Amino acid sequence: MSKAKSDKAEAQAVAATRGDKTPRSARGRKTLRALLDAASEEFGENGFHEGAISRITARAGVAIGSFYTYFDSKEEIFTALVRDLSQQVRDYVTPRVVGQPDPISAERAAQAAFLEFAQLHKELYRVIDEAEFVDPASYRQHYQSTATRMAGRLEAARAAGDVSDGTSEIRAWAIMGMNVFLGLRYGVWGGDVPIDEVARVAGDLIAHGLAPRDDEGADT
Repeated sequence: MSKAKSDKAEAQAVAATRGDKTPRSARGRKTLRALLDAASEEFGENGFHEGAISRITARAGVAIGSFYTYFDSKEEIFTALVRDLSQQVRDYVTPRVVGQPDPISAERAAQAAFLEFAQLHKELYRVIDEAEFVDPASYRQHYQSTATRMAGRLEAARAAGDVSDGTSEIRAWAIMGMNVFLGLRYGVWGGDVPIDEVARVAGDLIAHGLAPRDDEGADT
């Protein structure tokens, strides 16, 4: 990993923590990043209830005492992990949206980027799904913040006349719901269809809906 990427990952880790346990040194930020990455593996493989702090620290290559420098409990690192994964998704998708030539292209790019992220980070689904019961507030915030960003893009496009009139919030939740299940099916469950093809077909649905068109005979 390049130094720039390493610094960014460590900054994300710090942003996921709260209170007086936030690390101040570069070494502390590196340890915190290692703990969150290890927690992602542990909870992704074993779930929250079967996950163990001892295995998290073993995966991270740090002493158990180091865990309690940053977190008071398994619940606390789980909550930090949900925030961290949400930020990772945002940071992965955003650069691919910026600079797109039009709003439809931006949504297609965002969808493709999310599918790629899901394929690379399959643990995302197990962690977020368990958050509904372990930490409902973080679970709701994960989806609410994503929908708010999407709705903002769509509303700006609607106001500029670049997309049709419609309630941007509803559209955002609809597109997000499609992305989530496409990521589950083609990112997590299996790669029998290339991500580019999934994004092409789903992007066409975003752009044109299901209504018949003059080019109905074309490949979709």
